[in-house]
Amino acid sequence: MTSLPNFDRAKVLVIGDVMLDRYWFGDVNRISPEAPVPVLKVTQQEDRPGGAANVARNVGALGAHATLLSIVGADEAGSALQKLLEEHGNITAQLHRDSSISTIIKLRALARHQQLLRIDFETPPSHEVLRAVLTDYAEQLPKTDVVVLSDYGKGGLAHIGEMIQMARAAGKPVLVDPKGDDYARYRGATLLTPNRSEFREVAGSWKTNEELDAKAQKLRTDLDLDALLVTRSEEGMSLYRDHEVLHEPARTREVFDVSGAGDTVIATLAVMLAAGASLSDAMHVANRAAGIVVGKLGTASVSREEILHEIEE
Repeated sequence: MTSLPNFDRAKVLVIGDVMLDRYWFGDVNRISPEAPVPVLKVTQQEDRPGGAANVARNVGALGAHATLLSIVGADEAGSALQKLLEEHGNITAQLHRDSSISTIIKLRALARHQQLLRIDFETPPSHEVLRAVLTDYAEQLPKTDVVVLSDYGKGGLAHIGEMIQMARAAGKPVLVDPKGDDYARYRGATLLTPNRSEFREVAGSWKTNEELDAKAQKLRTDLDLDALLVTRSEEGMSLYRDHEVLHEPARTREVFDVSGAGDTVIATLAVMLAAGASLSDAMHVANRAAGIVVGKLGTASVSREEILHEIEE
């Protein structure tokens, strides 16, 4: 594949757990007198969209339009996340405010690009707000090309089974980034994109590629999926469809940070499919996008220009 389809008119609906990725950068020059821990003198703070919000950011960075549905707290972090998303012209964020919860924050403290500590703040959303998101979802479905359900296991996708059924009934491909060990809730999705460790948690370990292939095809059949894509880090990606297996080798480059790489993969797949590409071409481009994003620090996105440059090289 030597070119990319036009993404300008591609529309992707993203639903799932959003979070604020907050980074504290600084220097460590001494150990605390209170306990044997390093003292980080913070010199810079940076906020980035995380979770499903990072999926939407990746869709937007490719030049497609993303509509994001999710829940945040009525707090400073929720406002900060809304503001970050509004800075991207092609992201429409419908974030319901739930005063009974705190916006999910993943706070990372780094010194010289080395992570010292991560602190998580989170509470599950209320049932009433989840129902409001489902109502928004029903309204947005007819306007989109592809649906992405980004499950981070934080409670924002309590109605995921219903959402998959609604998308399929509307004739929309629905891509799911799964979490946990109960994949029955994803039954009937078009495509599931677990990483290697997530797949092992559900299917068990394997010793050979043939054993992996057999386990993947069994899961795909059991869950009535059109396709299953297992992302395998340095071993690339494997796509499983009816009577077909496609392996895509990893792009060799220095890996700096794998956080958020799964968001980039599913966003690229969705944008490619929304633009009319085949699933095999979508996997090929998503693999290149993943190779680019792991060379960046923290949750990051990849532009259409970066992928084109990678293809030309």
